[in-house]
Amino acid sequence: MNYDYIAYGLSLRSDVQLPGLRLADGRAASEIVSLTTKQKPSWVLKASELSSQVIYRVPAAAECAEAVFFVREYGDGAVYQLSYSDGAVFFVNSDGTALWGECPAPLTIEDLTTYLVGPVMGFVLRRKGVTSLHASAVAIGDVAVAISGPAAAGKSTTAAALALRGTPALCEDITALHEFDGQFHIQPGYPRVCLWPDSVEKLFGSQDALPLLTPTWEKRYLALDGERARFESRMRPLGAIYLLGVRSEEKTAPRLEEITTREALLDLVQNTYMNVLLNREQRAAEFEMLSRLVNSIPCKRVIPHKDAARIGALCELLESDARTIATQAAASMTIHQD
Repeated sequence: MNYDYIAYGLSLRSDVQLPGLRLADGRAASEIVSLTTKQKPSWVLKASELSSQVIYRVPAAAECAEAVFFVREYGDGAVYQLSYSDGAVFFVNSDGTALWGECPAPLTIEDLTTYLVGPVMGFVLRRKGVTSLHASAVAIGDVAVAISGPAAAGKSTTAAALALRGTPALCEDITALHEFDGQFHIQPGYPRVCLWPDSVEKLFGSQDALPLLTPTWEKRYLALDGERARFESRMRPLGAIYLLGVRSEEKTAPRLEEITTREALLDLVQNTYMNVLLNREQRAAEFEMLSRLVNSIPCKRVIPHKDAARIGALCELLESDARTIATQAAASMTIHQD
């Protein structure tokens, strides 16, 4: 039996149930990605016969020589292997249409799903030529708003705080950019926002206020099921990008700062997903696409406050500014149409 899900604008067909993902419910996406978790398919078995090399490695802490995560390429791009030091492993075919994954005990299906919707789908999107920002996104009015920044900048925490105020969330950590007729759009990811315990404590006052993402990990998740927070299941045009800066103790924080298109471009170039895997031609194409992005979408620097209690003020600031941008854009469009 197969289970059909939809994420990032892709149909995901799996031979096992994947917790936390959105069922397709008869809705078809443009492309199908098939995941098998049982017997290895022939294309995975044949990969061992091909020459291979490690093309990407995230090292562990200094006291551990084993890699936390690495990508191995077989046969000059025929097959890719994504492996973790805890034993989780995925194989991806050349065009990202077929996956095989395994998470041996004590890992669980929740672990497999966590890796799948994060780095694995980020890699699949790369294979399909889709640029993704290291960003979370929410829907304010009729537009998507991306909140971008490096690891630990507060992307997911800010998205969760906005969601708890009634703003539907589109995706977290991976925000895939889709360009149609010169306009950028954001496809929905999956109906959860994943949070570290300290972020859960900031938002709820207790680190165990939310369920664990997996029994083997300390990370937790906010369900976008309509009870505490909602999920935006429709693709939305991108209306604004907010680039998270260094937290400040200044009285003016949280605040927004205007930045040049060049500053925005350099920031986004550093915060695209798995950009180390790009060759020279792909980097040039991505740079050109991001140049179009920053010249068509308002980008602003956000300076959050160090005090976690000020996150409500940050949310109000982003909501107000995003609505102003959307109103101005609508007015401009009306003028051009007239």
